[in-house]
Order: sequence, then structure tokens, then C-alpha cells
Amino acid sequence: MASVVTDNIVDFELPMVPLNLAKRRRIRWGRGLILWLAAAYFIIPIYAALKFSLQNINGSFSLSPIAAIPSQPGLAAAFFLSMRLAFVTLAIVLFLMVPTMIYVHMKMPRFRRFMEVVTILPIVIPPIVLILGVLEAAPLWLKASPYLLALVYVVLAMPFVYRSLDSGLGALDVKTLVEAARSLGAGWISTIWRVLVPNLRSALLSATVLTLALVLGEFTMASLDLWETLPVWIVDFDQTNAHISTAVAMLSLLGTWALLTLIVSIDRSHSRRRRRNDV
Repeated sequence: MASVVTDNIVDFELPMVPLNLAKRRRIRWGRGLILWLAAAYFIIPIYAALKFSLQNINGSFSLSPIAAIPSQPGLAAAFFLSMRLAFVTLAIVLFLMVPTMIYVHMKMPRFRRFMEVVTILPIVIPPIVLILGVLEAAPLWLKASPYLLALVYVVLAMPFVYRSLDSGLGALDVKTLVEAARSLGAGWISTIWRVLVPNLRSALLSATVLTLALVLGEFTMASLDLWETLPVWIVDFDQTNAHISTAVAMLSLLGTWALLTLIVSIDRSHSRRRRRNDV
């Protein structure tokens, strides 16, 4: 702050607020508004669904729909079928994509653009078209198995798994890590499992969450394949008791969020532990 003395009068010059600081404040207000709008977009429908499922005819709230969930016929079978399909899908897609992505990043980097185009096709092609084509071409013994859905879910999960692994591998010097491991006598399986996979922890966790969320929420393919997974059970049971059906859907959504939070917290705790060890 500077001052100027003129005819025994002291004039003080007020400090000027930097324009950059004012712009930052406006940007922060804009970000906060966007976050609040996004939160309202997700929270208001969930609140409305919970209110509908827990409110009875008299207008009072009761937890009886939630308490009645375990005793509903067919729910346990549908839930365990969805979980089996989720874990089989996850195992297949990671087994196929992790070595393929590592090989492409090491030996065929120009092939990445082609893979981006191929892996975007499951998003472009409607699921109903995909499942009808698969049911037309699949053999009878595979049609009779629910794991046909797992094979189709692998195709649906491929775009998300590819982009998670691609971003994770892009942050690593894959060639240096592989050459160092190979020079120390490690085989390819040992190199992938003990060198690259630990460095891809965050990417693998992201791919896991996206795959599980996709399988646990997919309805169209399971319905056309005539298997009663959890989403199919929710839609079918909605005609019998909409309150319990809505409560199951909300619990499924909250369970997916809890799983996502757990995986993210595990990843963060591991990162903090590694930083402490490095220090």
C-alpha cells in the first residue's frame, strides 16, 4: 500500500484486487453451481423412489417393504445369478484385455487407433440387435446356459475396460518395465502379474467397478435370453408389489455406490501406504 502527502493531506491508495483472483472466484462459483445441479439431478429421483417405496397409503413411512425383501420368491436366485454372471464376465474380460493391451502398447502402438474404433462398436450397436444376432448364431447347448449372457456382457464391457486400461498403460513406461523384468530372468506371466498388474491397480479397479455396474444393471439382453437376473426380477415383480420392487432397485443402486466407494478407498489407502514407504 502506497501513500502520497500533498498539502498536509495524506491520500491512501487502496490495494487493487487482481483480475485473476476475481476470475478464479467466478470460476469457483460456477463449479459449485454445476456440482449442486449434478447432485440434485441424482438425489431428487432417488429421494422420490425411496419415498414411494417406504410410504404407505396413510402417508406415514414404514420400513416394512425393506424388511419383506429377503422373503420375496425368486429374489435370492436372481441376485446370485447376477453375481455369478458379473464375476465370470469380469474374469473373462480382464483375462482377454490385459495381455492384449500390454502387447499392443509394446509391439503395435499404431494398432491402438484401430482398437479404439473396434471397442466403440458395442456402444454404437443397440444391445437388442446384438443379443438377437447372438441367439440366432449360438449353438443350442450354449443357449441353454446362462453364461451365454456373460460372453455377451464381455462385449458390452469392452469399451469401458479398454479405456481404463489404456489410460493406465499410457501413464507407464511399459517397455522399460518389461525389459527390466525380462533382463532379470522373469517370464512373461511373471512380468505381467508381478510388475505390470501392481502398477495398473487404479485402472483395474476402475474397469472392475464399471463391469460390475454394467452387469448388475443390464435388463434387455437377460430378458430376451429368458434368464431372470436381478434387473429382470425387479421389472417382473413390479407388477406384483411396486413398493418392494422399487426398494430392491434402490438398495441395488446404493449397494453399487457402496462397492464403488469401497474400491476407491482401498486404492487410496494403498497409494498413501506406498507414499509413506517411499518417504
